[in-house]
Formats: sequence, structure tokens, C-alpha cells
Amino acid sequence: MSLSVKLQMRQSQSLVMTPQLMQSIRLLQFNHAELQQFIEQEVERNPLLEIAGEASEQDAPESADIIPLRVHEPEPDGSAERMSESLDADYENVYQDDHGAERPDAPELAASWKSMPGGGSGGLGEGVDIDDFAAMPLTLRDHVAEQVAFAFENVTDRAIANELADHLDPAGYFQGDTHEIAIRLGVNRERIEGVLAKTRSFDPPGIFARSLSECLAIQLERKNRLDPAMATLLDHLDLLARRDFQSLGRLCRVDEEDLLQMLSEIRALDPKPGTRFEETLSEIVVPDVIVRQASDGGWLVELNPDTLPRVLVNQSYCAKVSARLPKAGEGRDFLNECLQTANWLTRSLDQRARTIVKVASEIVKRQDAFFLHGVDHLRPLNLKAVAEAIGMHESTVSRVTSNKFMLTPRGVFELKYFFTVSIGSANNDGETHSAESVRHRIRTLIEQEEPHAVLSDDDLVDLLKKGGIGIARRTVAKYREAMSIPSSVQRRREKRARAKAAVA
Repeated sequence: MSLSVKLQMRQSQSLVMTPQLMQSIRLLQFNHAELQQFIEQEVERNPLLEIAGEASEQDAPESADIIPLRVHEPEPDGSAERMSESLDADYENVYQDDHGAERPDAPELAASWKSMPGGGSGGLGEGVDIDDFAAMPLTLRDHVAEQVAFAFENVTDRAIANELADHLDPAGYFQGDTHEIAIRLGVNRERIEGVLAKTRSFDPPGIFARSLSECLAIQLERKNRLDPAMATLLDHLDLLARRDFQSLGRLCRVDEEDLLQMLSEIRALDPKPGTRFEETLSEIVVPDVIVRQASDGGWLVELNPDTLPRVLVNQSYCAKVSARLPKAGEGRDFLNECLQTANWLTRSLDQRARTIVKVASEIVKRQDAFFLHGVDHLRPLNLKAVAEAIGMHESTVSRVTSNKFMLTPRGVFELKYFFTVSIGSANNDGETHSAESVRHRIRTLIEQEEPHAVLSDDDLVDLLKKGGIGIARRTVAKYREAMSIPSSVQRRREKRARAKAAVA
């Protein structure tokens, strides 16, 4: 066997992912916020790109597709003299205490009335946002700091209390270690524990507790309801979570009526007292696709105009700059690159919009029964079926449906919601059922059960089979646990207790 080196020529085909092709694929997966951020970055980098609607009325576009930029040319010689003549540069009118150009500390009262001098859009209140003068929301740390200042006269105790407040979590629980705090502050641990005990009298009741049972105990003690039976109940919250009311009644040595009264008091408490100071911003979902019913009984699928990016290529500005550049050079190369990038971005955004409409239209077509009758008629659907119907790759459909939402007459749904696995039929008729519709039926059956006839997982399997759904018991248990629905034993205990409480 001999080894030799040979030179051969081969011709093959391969898919080359160019940077622009990779970016076009990324555009499909962007949601509205990510796409808007990407466009703003491209507009900053590319002088030929503009976002429609940002130009003022004085900079009206020369055509419907062009919004020209105002080019500031350098002033020729003598510009400084002409500029000083056009401006009021008389230094006799300049005073040291003249702060008219500065931003006021608060909106002038006269500026809020158009009939008064200086009022209206050109008054002193121009450019002033009233939200800048609104009070900051009170945080849990600030609320505790106000109470520390009045609760402790000693400077050392006040410093210890402030240190303890720094270890509060958003729910108001104390998460620190008193031993480590004592070493860091150079005081004994007993003093730390004493300050901690005093801080538990702060408002809201329950803060500075180390556990849920301690938090509830503090609140019950404020109401003078922490008796031995209630303390025993708080020590066995695990039994309460399992709805084991019989064991709780035996441990607390109370009858069933007293136990129900104790449970009602527990439900009235706040397990996370610190969250009332937490500033939570609700995220508003902006739908990318809007579905409306047409007059002929069909469905109209269109893109949300509020989420459509309006990016234009400023051809007039490009022509002005191109006329002043030499035919070759770095400036010409940069301008050509900006023009190619701008044209690519506008084409990619248009292709992205068309792809989203195609995918959404196919989803609406296949889930027509859902839009007419509800989740019970949601059909099983996968990405491959949609991809084959519209002539695209399955990965493209997956990117389009990620982080996109659809506004329908039945609410706002993520596009991924309409893709569910298939569950076979119990009648061998070939009809399949969507997993989401099956979960909805399980939830409906459990909500309709009576306290004396709670359905077990086997009962749910039998009822689903009568409805034509063939499903295993372990699948029913998995769906039930995923919906945070307790077992039949726990539901029976809770519903019986509620029924007796209602009778009482």
C-alpha cells in the first residue's frame, strides 16, 4: 500500500448563510419590542434610513415614499457676523439673575391657563412634563425607615434596625442571619434579637417574620386570636395544604365547626405583607395579528398597524450626498453600503410581514371551529402541517409563531397556543382531539362535580371515553397536576368543609 498526494477538483452545492440572510431569519423571530429596538439601532447607524412620522410638518416629504432630511451646510466666511446680527446679542439685556431659559422647578401656574400671559403652548410650561413632579411611590424600605426613626431612641438600636431592614425580601420576610449581623456590627446577638423582636410590631403586620407560620402568628397576635389551638394549626400548615382537616381537628382539639372558623380567619390574613409596597408594572401584550369576522361568515386576517415598522429610504438625501461625492473613494463606498443595507432592511421587513400573514391565515383556516365555538373545538395542529400548506420550511413557521400574539373575538392568544398534540379517539372513528381541549374538558368536569360525588382520575377517564376521547389515567393525572388541581381526596375534603361552612 502506497501513499501519494493528488490534486482533484470537485463541484458541490451547499447552503451558505450570509450575514444578511442570518439577520433576515432573526427578524422573523423578533417580537414587536425587539424589532423596534433593532430598527432604531439601524436608523442610528444608517443615515439613509428614516422612521416614517418623525419628520415635522415643515419637512414635508417630496413624495409619498420619501421623507428628506434637512441638510445643515457649513457656513461660509462671515457667517458669524450675520448670525450675530440676526440674533439679539445686545449684552445690555443680559442680567445675572435672568434664568428664563432654565427649566423651572415646577410648572408655572400661569402656563396652565391659555387666557393668561405666558399660557398655552408657548408659555413657561412648554416642555414641562407633569409626571416629573409626581411623588415617588413609597417602597417597603422607605416605609420601614420612617418607623425606625420613631421606634428607637438609641442610635445603635436605630442602626441595627436599619441593617435588619436591608435583609427584607420583597414579601417582607427577614432573610438575614442575626449571628453574622452581630459580628459585622460588633454587638452581641441578644441585642440583635431584641431589636428584631421590636421591629415585628411595625406596619404592615407580619413583616420581619422568618417563616409563613411566624408571619401569620404575628398578624393573629395583633388581633388577639393567637390561642393554643391556633398556634397548633400554624405549626401544622403542611396538613392544611393537604386538606387533612380530620388530623388538624384532632391535633388542635377542636370540633369541625371551630376548625372551619379558624380556617376562615387564616384565609383573611396576608401571607406576603410586603408585596403591597412592591411596584409591579403590568406588561401590555400588543397583538401582531388581528382577526375579525367578515360579513360573508369568514375571517379577516390583517397585521396590527400599530406594530408595523414604517421604515423609509431617503432617496433624495442619498441623491444630494451622491452628487457631492467623487466617483471613487471611501465616502462613495460607505454611501453604497448604506443604500444596500437600507434597501435590504425594507425588503426584509416587507417579507417578514407577508410571512406572518401567511402563517396566521393558515392557522385561522385550520382552527375555524375554535373561533366559532370555543376551546372545546380546538383541533390538533403541528408546525409541519402549516409549513406544507404554505410552502415554507418548518423552522420558518416556528420562528414566526414565537413571541407573536393574535387578537381574536375570543381574546388574545399566542400563536403557539394553536399548536397542540393530538389525542386519539375512543370510538376508533379516526377523529383526534387537541390536548388543550382535553385539558379544558377535565377542568370543566372537575368544576361541575358535587361535594358528595367528587370525580377520581379513573372517573374522569370513563367520562372522557364516553365523550369520544381515549386517554390514559396517568395522562389525566399529568394534565390535572399541570393545572394545579389537587387530587380527588383533597378536593373531597375541601368541598365538604366548604359545604358545611355554608350551611353553618
